[in-house]
Amino acid sequence: MCRRKEEQKQRKAMAHENKILIIGATGYLGKFMVKASVSMGHPTYAYVRPIKPDSDPSKLKTHEEFRSMGVSVFQGELDDHGRLVSALRQVDVVISTVGVPQYLHQLNIISAVKEVGTIKRFVPSEYGNEVDRVSGLPPFEALSERKRKKRRATEAAGLSYTYVSANSFAAYFIDYFLHPRESRDNVVVYGTGEAKAVLNYEEDVAAYTVKAATDPRTANSVVICRPSNNIVSQLDLISMWETKTGHTCEKVYVHEDELIKLTQTLPYPENIPAAVLHNIFIQGDQMSFELSGDDLEASKLYPDYNYTCVDGILDICLVNPPKPKLATLA
Repeated sequence: MCRRKEEQKQRKAMAHENKILIIGATGYLGKFMVKASVSMGHPTYAYVRPIKPDSDPSKLKTHEEFRSMGVSVFQGELDDHGRLVSALRQVDVVISTVGVPQYLHQLNIISAVKEVGTIKRFVPSEYGNEVDRVSGLPPFEALSERKRKKRRATEAAGLSYTYVSANSFAAYFIDYFLHPRESRDNVVVYGTGEAKAVLNYEEDVAAYTVKAATDPRTANSVVICRPSNNIVSQLDLISMWETKTGHTCEKVYVHEDELIKLTQTLPYPENIPAAVLHNIFIQGDQMSFELSGDDLEASKLYPDYNYTCVDGILDICLVNPPKPKLATLA
């Protein structure tokens, strides 16, 4: 008991000492990450693309929101080594949330972190399957290989790191499968619909990531987000939704062969979504391996954190359905 209290005291102290930089802060997950960092009391910084005359007005609004929250905003590109180094020199922890097209641009971040030499922890962007323990169709493998390349570069640079395997973003996939904002009589089911996946609320992914980024127990480790109440199949999800809405949905099945064919015939990167759907919801890769006592599972690491389970997210959708997302399936 005393040891646990001491660990909690140490983690609390670290939370107040560390300045956290979120790279890609205006992106889909980045905004959740900024809010999580601020809510936990961290001095929070954001590294974002420079504002230009033709910039999306929503980006300007996000910048204003960040500043109103007390977030310090740095503007720069990932290939602007000087600006990146300048920003890194002012913080202790770096969390990247860049999107799929910029995965390998994180090699620039790794180089800058190594040069600065004072960063206590680097969390690279990936937040999907545990890529060192799963495999999939060629387009999925190509995506995973980019993530592995970034991991190996992080390790070769001798950085203190934490990899976060968040599995699937729940709000995104619930919107994708159930379309709660629309009145539909049918839903699409991939394969048999029985493969189990892990759907985690985006806010919880951000909270777990920020906690892990300042936790001495997670240094040079993989944190896997696999809360027991978030393990569901497509059929489970549809059944839960039907119970809540009182409306039965007609199921339109897409056979596995159809998805495989799409991965073979569609040009890159248009073939990636089909490969991701196959891997997660037909192959069931997120639940293809057992967790051992040596694995770090997020909900067990932080039992005091009250995560939102899938059933709770569906309740939220009944009142306030998620807006359509531009995030990719990867």
